[in-house]
Amino acid sequence: MIGFDADDTLWSNEPYFREAEDKFCDLMSDYLPYHTIQRELFATEIDNLKLYGYGIKAFVLSMIETALRIGGDTLPLGTVAKIIEIGRNQLEFPVDVLYGVEEVLKSLKSKYRLVVVTKGDLLDQERKLSKSGLGGYFHHIEIVSEKRPSDYTKLLKHLDILPDEFMMIGNSLKSDVIPVLELGCYGIHVPFHTTWEHEKVDVIITNPKFRQVEHINEILTLL
Repeated sequence: MIGFDADDTLWSNEPYFREAEDKFCDLMSDYLPYHTIQRELFATEIDNLKLYGYGIKAFVLSMIETALRIGGDTLPLGTVAKIIEIGRNQLEFPVDVLYGVEEVLKSLKSKYRLVVVTKGDLLDQERKLSKSGLGGYFHHIEIVSEKRPSDYTKLLKHLDILPDEFMMIGNSLKSDVIPVLELGCYGIHVPFHTTWEHEKVDVIITNPKFRQVEHINEILTLL
């Protein structure tokens, strides 16, 4: 069985967050320099993860909280409305399936059971999967609040497979690869050109069940 991360593995996602972040920083530019606002927003996001989790709605709430903290009593009410509009626009962005993804899924579907393992807002992830047109390739869809070893353990139990029978493919070493390797599964890292700061890790992986490829098409040769 092969698990695929969704955001920035099957389709583009992080660039839309960075675009929204740019708009927010521009909106708040009368208060602080761009990079300071960026750091304030990131700190708010990380602090709120345990409350809101991941996704666009959580991001909007963190932008509003950051704006209120920075602007205080001088923040115009219209600024909050503009932040909400940034989030609404982000929810309406198209779902751009990454090059080579459908070719890989078509090739693997006849040989393996394929699953999506993604974290984020349930409604938004379901929306993106529907818009992507990729849903028919997958045996199971798993939307989780986090991707820790314990979360993957629950997934393996639900799928009734052993760790040695599961491979996870994704763009995040932190979420998609390291946790499954700890359990004895296989992991393939497919880097994406833009990575959220929270997902970055500085590690060298020597596990024999780990591979890194430059493009998702290379998975077909590995398998």
